Amino acid sequence: MATDCEAWLNANPVEAGDLRDSFPSGDEDNTFTGNVDNEINGNWILAPTGSIHEARLKAKVKRRLRKNSSRDSGRGDSLSDNGDVVRAVVPPTSPKGKLLNRRSRMGKGRGLPKKGGAGGKGVWGTPGQVYDEDKVDFKDPNYDAEQENCIYETVVLPLDEETFEKTVTPIVQEYFEHGDANEVAELLAELNLGSMRGDVPMLAVSLALEAKASHRELTSRLLSELCECVLTAADVEASFHKLLKELPDLVLDTPGAPQMLGQFIARAVADNILPKSFIDGYKGRVDCEYARAALDRAAVLLRMSRWTGLRIDSLWGSGGGQRPVNQLIKEVNLLLKEYLLSGDTVEAERCLRELEVPHFHHEFVYEAVIMVLESKGNRTLQMILQLLKSFCASTVITVDQLRRGFERVYLDMADLSIDVPCAYSLLEQFVEQSFDAGVINKKLRDLCPCRGRKRFISEGDGGRLKLESC
Repeated sequence: MATDCEAWLNANPVEAGDLRDSFPSGDEDNTFTGNVDNEINGNWILAPTGSIHEARLKAKVKRRLRKNSSRDSGRGDSLSDNGDVVRAVVPPTSPKGKLLNRRSRMGKGRGLPKKGGAGGKGVWGTPGQVYDEDKVDFKDPNYDAEQENCIYETVVLPLDEETFEKTVTPIVQEYFEHGDANEVAELLAELNLGSMRGDVPMLAVSLALEAKASHRELTSRLLSELCECVLTAADVEASFHKLLKELPDLVLDTPGAPQMLGQFIARAVADNILPKSFIDGYKGRVDCEYARAALDRAAVLLRMSRWTGLRIDSLWGSGGGQRPVNQLIKEVNLLLKEYLLSGDTVEAERCLRELEVPHFHHEFVYEAVIMVLESKGNRTLQMILQLLKSFCASTVITVDQLRRGFERVYLDMADLSIDVPCAYSLLEQFVEQSFDAGVINKKLRDLCPCRGRKRFISEGDGGRLKLESC
């Protein structure tokens, strides 16, 4: 054992300072000073077997083996019980060492990701790495010199007739709800209308003929707005030519189409999106009676605007939600007065629908009841009762609007009784008959106010009876 250690020390000289560094200072001087015998050729001589100095040498050898284990891990070196270094024989091509060892094979590093995090599946480089543009290889067999000046753009296919109708119809119908012409212009600009561009006014007018008067007014405004950005004057003129040719088919769905189309033509001429010579170009060359009626209507309106000052820009009127409240009240009163003169319930219903103010029908109920209280006649009461019963049966006036109208009358009875002294008694009579006819329910009837009854005998009246004024 001593001979082997001496041979190993001759091959790997150990300095005295290295031995001192392996133990704490102070303990070495006190414990191992007396165990060193002598020194031969600058090398320490081991004490007899079993001494402390031999244990120190074994510990030194183990430390060196552990230090070099990272570099020689694949060779499987170990230390025997007697201090000999035993090297395991592993074939160079055997993967045993690689499979069992998880340390870096380079003998350095702290276990960080390889390549600084730029390696592995799905990784395109280290974080923050910026790639330069690829240089064109002129020697590449796939290189094409004409591709250097190419500009790539998104191509939108032009719409055919079927796709055009399916795409543009929802846009126009939504416009009837929100009334924003700019949004329609933006949506149409995103489409490749192609040859179907001139059919946009034709489709809008066709849909407006079947809609309300307020929608026709919106359509006239839309044509005026689109003519500046999406359409041209030639597109608008071509659309009205097609509409005049298709009038016989439009009349089947809309009997009043010739008069309405004539108003559209007059409005377009007034808005300067149709030339004034459009109507004159058809003189003496029109065989269709519907087209002739439309052109005559447009010519009459234009002459009236020049001679009488008729405002063609307000030809369709304004929508119910856009009208002032005072104007709506005047039209409701005019409607009721005309009904009392004619007694035509159907015409009154048509006029009320044309106002396009279903949220304002409580005003109609209010004005009708007030008219009954101010008339003081049984004829007016019966006609108004018949009108309200008809409107409730056809759901023109909803239950909520009817209730709100009666409640407004109940709240204003204190002021109404000043102008109409017997208003309370007339209201009670009308409410009772309305309940009997099924116009109002029991709850609404019970809410009807009544004037506080006076005492027949009062202490300050000398016992005289007080008679009702009405």
